[in-house]
Amino acid sequence: MTTYETPVQQTPAQANGGSSQALVLDAARRAAAYVDGIRDRSVVPTPQALARLQELCEPLPEAPTSPETVLELLDEIGSPATIATTGGRYFGFIIGGTVPAALAANILAAAWDQNVALRSMSPIGAALEDVALDWLRDLLSLPSGCAGSLVSGATMANFTCIAAARTSLLKRLGWDVESQGLFGAPSVTVVVSEEVHASVRKALAFVGFGRDRVVAVPTDGQGRMRVECFPKLDSPSLICIQAGNVNTGSLDPAGDICALAKSSGSWVHVDGALGLWAACSPGLQHLLAPFANADSWAADAHKWLNVPYECGVAFVREAETLYRAMNVEASYLPAGVQRDPMRWTPEMSQRARGVAVWAALKSLGRSGVRDIIERTCRLARLFASRLEDAGFEILTDVVLNQVLVSFGSDDLTRAVTEALQKEGTCWCSGSVWHGRACMRISVSSWATTELDVSRSADTIVHIAKECRA
Repeated sequence: MTTYETPVQQTPAQANGGSSQALVLDAARRAAAYVDGIRDRSVVPTPQALARLQELCEPLPEAPTSPETVLELLDEIGSPATIATTGGRYFGFIIGGTVPAALAANILAAAWDQNVALRSMSPIGAALEDVALDWLRDLLSLPSGCAGSLVSGATMANFTCIAAARTSLLKRLGWDVESQGLFGAPSVTVVVSEEVHASVRKALAFVGFGRDRVVAVPTDGQGRMRVECFPKLDSPSLICIQAGNVNTGSLDPAGDICALAKSSGSWVHVDGALGLWAACSPGLQHLLAPFANADSWAADAHKWLNVPYECGVAFVREAETLYRAMNVEASYLPAGVQRDPMRWTPEMSQRARGVAVWAALKSLGRSGVRDIIERTCRLARLFASRLEDAGFEILTDVVLNQVLVSFGSDDLTRAVTEALQKEGTCWCSGSVWHGRACMRISVSSWATTELDVSRSADTIVHIAKECRA
């Protein structure tokens, strides 16, 4: 009897797959070359590199392109067009670098391609998230019983915490927001700083409290809420405070505010995207200690912990409340005995963020994280000292790692900032502080050295003198 083999038909994607191993090794080689060259290149792309981006703007190809060609295009056109945020001379939007262990772990995690929504989907992803959250809770000196989750960044961390606050506060007022929604719900007073970060306003809009339906408390010259200007709290309210002002790094008086909140049954949420990490420094932890009396905390792991984008952290004192606010039930999503990450976060499908967080903490240890915090704060003070010695005005105290500098008039300050951003030695952002234009310098990267600061300060002074002349 004659038998015939049925030919196996491959899809275009399968036929074009090539050698996965060779492709991954090529990607690793290219990534390593990018990392090795980051210190020697301009922080900003050249005009030629930016012009080449047009080569990627084409109609969707009809036929497949080989993976090798795709990778080559990404590297040869994409790599030169990046901002060198992982080097030591990026002082812009409070963007950390990437510690080596976290970078390597992130690459491996991409190969794993795990969805950690349920533990049954990714035992390793869920396990590392458990460990990472325990370590973070300890590192940040937060209450041992609070529940945590890993999300995309501080915006979603603020949202997660404020959603839990909404659940708790409305429950105290006799309202079940999960089942009844907000139509007809009791009113909740929301108190924020006049320096509140945009991400908190965005989160307030997400949960239905509104961006602008708030009581804004005046601040002092450093950007700290003035307790004497607090409104009278007659019912359970939501109070949002800051650990690390986005411009000055200053911290709100958490001890006094938490005492006020307790007397009215209010909820205190801490936007600690940056400053919460200072809790691990012996020299700074006294500033953060009062924040442990709050009810929820948000932070960014991709800032001072220096893990790859994107990764935020949310902690809530009332674990049951966070679970109630975030959990979802379905017949095909059976609850396990152990923690399922999706029941504590807004997202259902989610990448394994805990892998890079675990790798960073495991490689650094408590002393390594402490070194990043203390060293970058010291380098920020050095930056301020160098610029002040050159005759320029430092507008606020250097509390943590943020420096605000004016070069004279607003027009001159803006001109210096713009010229620096084009020059490429380093990159600093512009901001406005109490009506004055300023350059904002944020020293957030583990890779920044004293030499980086010295070289950058020399360049800033040189550009400022040129602009002034």
